[in-house]
Amino acid sequence: MGRAQSISPPPCFASTRRLPLRVCLRKGCGRIYQPRRWNRRYCQDPACLKLVRRWQNAQRQQQRRQRAEVCEQQAAAKRQRRQRRRQTQATPRAPPKPDPPPDGGAWSRRRKNSAPFCQRPGCYVPLPAGTYDLVAYQPPLTQVLSLPSVRLERKECHALRALFQTLNEPGDPP
Repeated sequence: MGRAQSISPPPCFASTRRLPLRVCLRKGCGRIYQPRRWNRRYCQDPACLKLVRRWQNAQRQQQRRQRAEVCEQQAAAKRQRRQRRRQTQATPRAPPKPDPPPDGGAWSRRRKNSAPFCQRPGCYVPLPAGTYDLVAYQPPLTQVLSLPSVRLERKECHALRALFQTLNEPGDPP
């Protein structure tokens, strides 16, 4: 009467399955790690996470500065600073003491991050002129090196690695 019940063992539960090994997506890391959750994109090394958070904060700050109300606030603050400077120059006082050298201030306000930069975590390569509106631009070399699914021949890998190292070395290129 009715269907016979299957006596096979129950299927695997999701909690007992392991996720496949992944490569950390932060530029410069490339560490292979075992993710504990499905949405982990970076290895859990504290130094790597610190650099990822720094990059994310710089991206967030960059996007904030592009909003109209923030641009207006910045312009108003600049006007007030110029006005104060004019007032202090109009009333001469004792010569000002030399300011101590700045300690650098906020990391996200450094000059090297003044232009929009790459969307790859940890990559601060500035976007070429005219591509600021593209959302997911990556420089060609960064694009090739960031894709773990791309299988390159051994010679191509060595050639790309050599090219990448020569681009990162300080001094005149060969």
